[in-house]
Amino acid sequence: MDSSSGTPTASPGSRERPRSRSRLRPFGRPGRGLLFVVLALLAALVPSTLPGTATAAPLTAAEQRWGNDRLDQVTSLTTHNSFTNYEDSRWSSVNQSESVRGQLDRGVRGLMLDTHWYEHSTGLCIISFGSDCYPSDVYLCHGDCKAFAGVTYALPRQSLAGTMQTVVDFLKANPLEVVTVFLEDYVDTDRLRRSLEQVRGLPDLLFRPDTAGVRNNGWPRVADMVTADKRLLLFSDKPGKEGLGVMYDRDWTVQNYWSLGDLGNDLACTSRWSDIPLNRTEPGFRRLFAMSHFRNVPTIGTAALDNGTKLRNRIAQQCATAAGRNPNFVAVDFHRQSDGSGHSPASIVGELNGG
Repeated sequence: MDSSSGTPTASPGSRERPRSRSRLRPFGRPGRGLLFVVLALLAALVPSTLPGTATAAPLTAAEQRWGNDRLDQVTSLTTHNSFTNYEDSRWSSVNQSESVRGQLDRGVRGLMLDTHWYEHSTGLCIISFGSDCYPSDVYLCHGDCKAFAGVTYALPRQSLAGTMQTVVDFLKANPLEVVTVFLEDYVDTDRLRRSLEQVRGLPDLLFRPDTAGVRNNGWPRVADMVTADKRLLLFSDKPGKEGLGVMYDRDWTVQNYWSLGDLGNDLACTSRWSDIPLNRTEPGFRRLFAMSHFRNVPTIGTAALDNGTKLRNRIAQQCATAAGRNPNFVAVDFHRQSDGSGHSPASIVGELNGG
């Protein structure tokens, strides 16, 4: 965007001279044009700024990518139930079409995951002829992790640790990117700790707003987070996980009520929490705004109807008005689907980011 430059040195001009009577000059007396060339070369060798004069430092790659925007000034495309997809496991009903890694590769920077504890079951191992012999751990399920294969859980089972490793590996391969994970959390602190401890490289990437002074100083520039290599944020809908670096979402975010209703016509943008309005302000600190935009039951067809002009207009006319600003996360089902209007979740997020 910017580049450093020295103080420009003006080149001497030339004055019109009377025509010479001869094209030859006495030996040892160089022409004025040659003198100007020599002076220009000398000027190029002299530093263009005086000692003590500051010059603009060249922008880092992080600044070129993010500019001066703080985290609360950017918008991230976010997927609802990111784990229920056709590629990571055999779900009969899904919210996304491609794997978590595929979503990240296509520009998704916010993930919504449901975490449940699964206790190893010898019975399931036997009746599945060995295909469901998984150890006790935290898994991504949509309800009871033993109830209905393909509906409340899917095979192969998706552990939280495995999915978070996918996120960390993506961040290591893309050093300018930032990812936020929202947990619908049904596990206790100790089990969540043991799960996250399995993820190689996670602690080094984790950004902790509670220890970074965000409450008093506001959110940092995204470029500074990238430079510090603190590019992963974790939120839970349950308190008490802060010691793991997992922030309680009610302390750091505002969120609208999640559902568009069965017919997709509930466009009002009201707070998910009655005691935390979307436009809540606090001295020196602004909560991140996570906006949900999806129906009770997802289908590719209804997502296509919802994810284009309806989404764009809802942000402009409802949610941005209610919150007094644009959302920081726009969460949708089937993020690649749109209504053919030319507006998609990705393009709308790009608009919000000034693209």
